[in-house]
Amino acid sequence: MKFLLDLETHLRKTFANYPAGNVLALEACPAGQQGDFTLNCFRIGKFCGNPMAAVSAIVEFLSGHADVESVTAVKAFVNITLKPEALHQGGAADTQALLDRALLPENERKRVLIEFSAPNTNKPQHLGHVRNNTLGMALGALLKRVGHDVIEINLVNDRGIHICKSMLCYQRCGNGRNPENTGIKGDHLVGDFYVEYNKMLSGEIKQLKAQKPEFADKDSEELFLETEIGQATQKMLQDWEAGSPEVRELWQMMNSWVFAGFAETYKRMGIEFNHTYLESETYLLGKDIIAAGLEKGVFTRREDGAVICDLGKMGKKVVLRSDGTSVYITQDIGTTRKKYDDYQPESMIWVVGDEQNLHFQMLFEIMKRLGFEWAKDLYHLSYGMVNLPNGRMKSREGTVVDADDLFDEMSQLARNACAERGGENVSDAELDARGEIIGLGALKFMLLKFNPKTTITFDPAASLRFEGDTGPYVQYVATRIASIERKAAEKGFVPVSDADWSLLGAAAEREIAVKLFFYPSVLQTAAAKRDCSGLVEYLLELAKAFNRFYRDCPVLSAGNDALVTARLSLAEAVKQVITDGLHTLTIGIPEAM
Repeated sequence: MKFLLDLETHLRKTFANYPAGNVLALEACPAGQQGDFTLNCFRIGKFCGNPMAAVSAIVEFLSGHADVESVTAVKAFVNITLKPEALHQGGAADTQALLDRALLPENERKRVLIEFSAPNTNKPQHLGHVRNNTLGMALGALLKRVGHDVIEINLVNDRGIHICKSMLCYQRCGNGRNPENTGIKGDHLVGDFYVEYNKMLSGEIKQLKAQKPEFADKDSEELFLETEIGQATQKMLQDWEAGSPEVRELWQMMNSWVFAGFAETYKRMGIEFNHTYLESETYLLGKDIIAAGLEKGVFTRREDGAVICDLGKMGKKVVLRSDGTSVYITQDIGTTRKKYDDYQPESMIWVVGDEQNLHFQMLFEIMKRLGFEWAKDLYHLSYGMVNLPNGRMKSREGTVVDADDLFDEMSQLARNACAERGGENVSDAELDARGEIIGLGALKFMLLKFNPKTTITFDPAASLRFEGDTGPYVQYVATRIASIERKAAEKGFVPVSDADWSLLGAAAEREIAVKLFFYPSVLQTAAAKRDCSGLVEYLLELAKAFNRFYRDCPVLSAGNDALVTARLSLAEAVKQVITDGLHTLTIGIPEAM
């Protein structure tokens, strides 16, 4: 804003120690105090001798500034009320400039690699994956929005004992079933065999315990290789690793079903990865790095032959078993190096649940000790569990909420809500389209509403309310403004950048102007924190501010043409910012609700 630039120039001339560049930071004036913005003079007091000297200089200068209506000092804070035409210049008068201000300077933009989703190919994705996918894709979109170059990747766990469980069950009781002849989506079909396998395993363990009382206190994992089915599964894994044509053919066939199913799920969510790594292609990576680290003294060999890394308070981590085989962190070390070699990112982010916090702390410390300079810019976006009102989910028991089923439920609930709100003149196809946009938008919005580290309970019906802190509430404001604009156009009114902004001095109009001004900083702060919840909160506040404006300041019945145009132009700025914000969260907006 011009008054702020003028003030910076004045302070540099007045105080010898005042630095070059823009130092002053506006804040919204606290509730209950008079003003649009506040300047905190504690922040610049050291450049002006002391905070009160800064207050005096600021008040004296701004009292005579052409853009300022009033200025008052409250201790070491200065509250500023701008003239309406100056206030709206910071946002609604040039919305494109406002949106462009969110872009970081060129020298602050980075190449960022973000890994998320990481499903297994033995079952469909579930609600936990939906939170992971939502966090990952929204963070990627947010980082792009402020100017970073973002590479989005997936690492699919497509091998191992758990994959062989579904394969063995299919081998024994599949009876030639496939997605085509059953009509079942491929990942769901494979997931059914995984659930059936675990029922078979539980039956064998129950029988084993009945036959051998000494096994009564042992858990399923301890007894896995005591069962016939467990031994057969282990043999299948060994055959896979040996390259058995029969096993590999079965593996490729079932994995192809799952990948086709995943592709549908990702498309529905709007996810496109730059690259998908497969664990079957990366699981042997890392051994050479471990060998080099052993020579450098980063690792030591234990008495039993295992290679370990002493990580102090974090503990001692095995990085190679005594038989020379990899553990999970061995693969992660190798894959991390491969991702860096492939894309040369300046920063890498993993979106993984909080149960892996220690694992990533260890991984990052090991990468630093191995001498990879870029390891200082590795970040784990840890997130909490998602529960439903009826409790936790369990994959093995088949009690998970599948992502596709959840999408269907959200879409149908939203469709029903649209129909109830006056869908009698709307085609079924349009109601379906609205239901999909609103339903998935409500789901994403609710999952992004909270700090990722928070464990949340997701209530589908509550997330779809058109009133309250929900995605549909924000979407509805954008559709309402679009409706106002259509009606205005019929009367010959259109939004313009050169409206008579001096007419918009009401409290509700000022509130919107102030909120619009801070949109770029909200985006940049959210990106810096790698947390979209701040953007969600901002959009809710802006939507509520618009509804207060709409209630207190009629648009089409404003009374004179100039005021109609000005209020319509302010509403258009709100619509553009809400649209930009929701798209940054990967949420669409329907034409009507």
